[in-house]
Amino acid sequence: MLSRRRFLITSSIGAAGVALAKPKPALTSHEAALDLHDWSSVRRQFDLSPDYVHLGLFYLTSHPRPVREAIEAYRRKLDANPFVTVESSLFEAPDKNLALRTATAIADAIGEKANEIALTQNTTTGLALIYHGLPLKAGDEIVTTNQDHFVHHEAIRLATERNGATWRKIALFDSFETISAGDIVDRIRKAIAPNTRVVGVTWVHSSSGLRMPIRAIADMIKDVNKTRDQRVLLVVDGVHGLGVENVKMSDLGADAFSSGLHKWMFAPRGTGFVWAKPRVWASMKPLIPSFTSFDLFRSWGEEHPPTGTPDATWFSPGGFQAFEHYWAVPAAFEFHRAIGESRISDRIHELNSALNEGLRKLPNVNVHTPLARELNAGMVVFEVKGQKTEETVARLLQKRIIGSGTPYAVSYARLSCGIMNTHDEVQQAVAAVKALSS
Repeated sequence: MLSRRRFLITSSIGAAGVALAKPKPALTSHEAALDLHDWSSVRRQFDLSPDYVHLGLFYLTSHPRPVREAIEAYRRKLDANPFVTVESSLFEAPDKNLALRTATAIADAIGEKANEIALTQNTTTGLALIYHGLPLKAGDEIVTTNQDHFVHHEAIRLATERNGATWRKIALFDSFETISAGDIVDRIRKAIAPNTRVVGVTWVHSSSGLRMPIRAIADMIKDVNKTRDQRVLLVVDGVHGLGVENVKMSDLGADAFSSGLHKWMFAPRGTGFVWAKPRVWASMKPLIPSFTSFDLFRSWGEEHPPTGTPDATWFSPGGFQAFEHYWAVPAAFEFHRAIGESRISDRIHELNSALNEGLRKLPNVNVHTPLARELNAGMVVFEVKGQKTEETVARLLQKRIIGSGTPYAVSYARLSCGIMNTHDEVQQAVAAVKALSS
């Protein structure tokens, strides 16, 4: 049995610079009928209710048609023949392995290698795998910020409670009006202590819409590391930047990066990944048994601890999962590629800039998201003077405009435009906020 299957892809993802065929384009059957350079045609790929203005899709996306069809095609195969479908798609030749195909699609999009990609369910799982896997100990410290999400803070807290390290939060700015990329970098530099081993930040803050200057932070940490025996690592929660900003991992300069794919990437719900540099993976310890490493399975079969060097294949959580969702991930990346990553980024910025500028003109509205493109991404966070956030969100919903409140101790209203939105919808939203703020 062991030699027949050679367990889970054999040289699979672990050898995955391998000659694996590129994922087949997911749009082939539609390309003749679609003009994805036309934004109204792009909008029609999403099966969204026309009764609402959808400005909360960064929370959980609607699957576009190619992704829905890919999920359904794999679901039909699984329902028709579960054993053969899973066996042939996970445990046989690399050229047929769909987990490897998914990892390859992600790696191609971010400019890295498939054996540097661990497949996860979401950003939360990914951050937990990173912080629990890093070789931290008593006396070591993680520095993060007071602007990061609950799950980022909790991943750090749970890990440090187990490994004995400590963690500390710093403020990145004193007020929304004083946000500055240079000041952010300087504050993080000043916070790095001799025992700091990790700086954990978020690319785009769901609390304010601020896009962090990750490259500048990475360059600063690289400079700091020149005079240190133990390097400081940069860990990034990237979920609200991936799919909005057209950059590669080499552009960001992070050491480890976690993101879900069911937001801006329009991939199936419950899918995500972690990317890390090979030397970072090599230093880490897995948290959950994996189905994607032959090294681990062989060592188990031979009844000795693994002797190889850890890579991402050791870290993808194993077990039976919603395979049709994982296998359909390449369709989402192909959808982005067919539209054009730069066009997507420009469109998202164009719509959100119009929303930001429109709300700033209203006398009783304070916008907290920076207006400068290099400091924002795909959402606009604001407050109506004298009005509670839940009231603002509820009154917008009464007008069929879907927004949300930021899930933090101090909550603000939040609207977000994606490629499925229009300038008319931006104007509707601005007019609605004006009416409820007068």
